[in-house]
Amino acid sequence: MIDQSTPKGRVLAAALACAARQSWAEVSLADIAGQAKVPLGEMRDLFSSKSAIIAELLRAVDREVLNRIDKVQGQEKRDLLFDVLMTRFDVLAPHKAALKSMAQAGGADLALAGPLLASQHWMLQAAGIDTSGPGGALRVAGLAGVYASVFRTWLEDDDPGQARTMAALDRRLRRGERTLRQVDGVASAVRQFATAAPDFLKRLGEAARGGPRREPASGAEEPKT
Repeated sequence: MIDQSTPKGRVLAAALACAARQSWAEVSLADIAGQAKVPLGEMRDLFSSKSAIIAELLRAVDREVLNRIDKVQGQEKRDLLFDVLMTRFDVLAPHKAALKSMAQAGGADLALAGPLLASQHWMLQAAGIDTSGPGGALRVAGLAGVYASVFRTWLEDDDPGQARTMAALDRRLRRGERTLRQVDGVASAVRQFATAAPDFLKRLGEAARGGPRREPASGAEEPKT
């Protein structure tokens, strides 16, 4: 997953090693640079913050998952998404101690919102699920919530077979699937209303005025008052 032949790869590996050894909150960029044997000046050019390091780790995980996924023809998209996310947990497994340290550092980092949503966008793409338009944005946001919840379960799941993680993921995906069907139904109804609304409002206005206005016949004289 991480190519340690490059300075960037060595920094990513060093960040994981430091986080596994001590609290991520206490790890400094200088600590990571020292572990990676990268000059601090070069470190500054590579990563401006620890959040930037995590964002690059997320992209590295995305690439590895996408490279491993092999779509099965005829497989239900929900089942394929289940396989995609379990593959993601398999990729993360060797770094669980470091990830637990990072998760326990506390506080929501808004700088990671974009990379986290981008990851879920690519996981949906891997499962062949549309992420375009407003409906796609809802699917990405919904999966981000599902993944965040199951990720917390995975961090505490010591079973080699990951039974708790699989059960939690299956449960959350089924619940999310029902919710998205309801959202899609509401969105469809709104689109239909928006299409019909102009004509409906026109007819309503005509009814309030006593019927449709009649234009005078061509050549007819206007009544004199």
